[in-house]
Amino acid sequence: TGVRNGVKGGSGASDDDLASDVLSHYSSASENASVLDDRAGEPLDEQTAQEETEDKLKQCIDNLMDKSAKTRLAALESLRGAFSSRLLCDFLTERRLTISDCLERSLRKGGGEEQAAAATVCAQLCVQLGGGDESEEGFKILRPVLSAIMIDGCASVAARQSCASALGMCCYVSAAEDGEDLVKSMSHLESVFTTSYPNFEGTLPTPKAGTPGLHSAALHAWALLVTLCPASRLTVLHLLKLQACLESSDVNYRIAVGETIALLVELGRDIDREFEDSDMLCECLKGLATDGNKHRAKNDRRKQRSIFREVLHYIENEDFTEEKIRFGVEGIYIDSWMRRRVYDAFKEVLESGVRHHLQFNPLLRDIFGLGPPLILDSSVKASKISRFEKHLFNSAAFKARTKLRNKVRDKRADVM
Repeated sequence: TGVRNGVKGGSGASDDDLASDVLSHYSSASENASVLDDRAGEPLDEQTAQEETEDKLKQCIDNLMDKSAKTRLAALESLRGAFSSRLLCDFLTERRLTISDCLERSLRKGGGEEQAAAATVCAQLCVQLGGGDESEEGFKILRPVLSAIMIDGCASVAARQSCASALGMCCYVSAAEDGEDLVKSMSHLESVFTTSYPNFEGTLPTPKAGTPGLHSAALHAWALLVTLCPASRLTVLHLLKLQACLESSDVNYRIAVGETIALLVELGRDIDREFEDSDMLCECLKGLATDGNKHRAKNDRRKQRSIFREVLHYIENEDFTEEKIRFGVEGIYIDSWMRRRVYDAFKEVLESGVRHHLQFNPLLRDIFGLGPPLILDSSVKASKISRFEKHLFNSAAFKARTKLRNKVRDKRADVM
């Protein structure tokens, strides 16, 4: 898989914060920490905990083949929680074909709720397997059915939306070196969100129930894949059409459009420093950044103004508002629209488990330039060291990672 942009890490926290983070990291560093036996109250050893977890997962996989739709859905939800909160690469690699077959069956034959859950688990499975041959193998099986459901106007809107997000993530993780899969996936995603574009008379279509959410999911997935594209795939056509969609009646779709416009402008400037945005675009963004329309909900107006102030500030001044994401004793800076799109995509798939995966998942650590997972010295973990000593230990670790992250990395994978 092509090398993707690294994200600089670091910490500006106080000594108290660092000490607290170290202690929390110590407690979570083991993938299979000891658990208490409910009957005896005695801690189980790591091996026993691992075996119990795997037994439960095996039962969930078996339940994916059950005749009862309720049982299959419950199994999918259990797998969704497990895939989000734990790193299970070794266990899943051995069973990837079985799981892929079960997910494909749920997608083809299940109801809307089952299809939506199965699509989310598809994306999580790809993230768990990483960007190697195993993940690509699974994507080859699942891409056609994910695309088919997404573009099927008769399918459940929730299922179509989930399939759009899953298609983007699976392709991003699995097919960065396969130009054909990338182009096909982007084309299918475009066929969904471009139905929100204005007609020949310049009028936006009236959205049907649920379609703004579907359009947002497809647009976000497409934008994620744009970060992998070579310059030849970037055109101003989408920029012009998307500008018209800023007038959409749905606040979340307006926000998705605004973020995508900022990303396209950023990538355009990366290719050509003379890339110019239009005065009309800036005027439109100013209107949304100061929108006081009383017909819109107060929370919607507040959320919209916040996002569009950021978009406008970037387009006018090329200044991005950095955000720091902390996990364990580490942190990453989200310092560009491209990195925000990538992080938000993983956060959507992994939900509350995204920080755990940033700590331990080699795929995410490679994408965000964090290097191998930290292994704190056992003697340091076992001893009751002072706050100052912890600070020195962490400072040394941060310096080592900074050197690693400063290596030259490609901006985007040349996939074509």
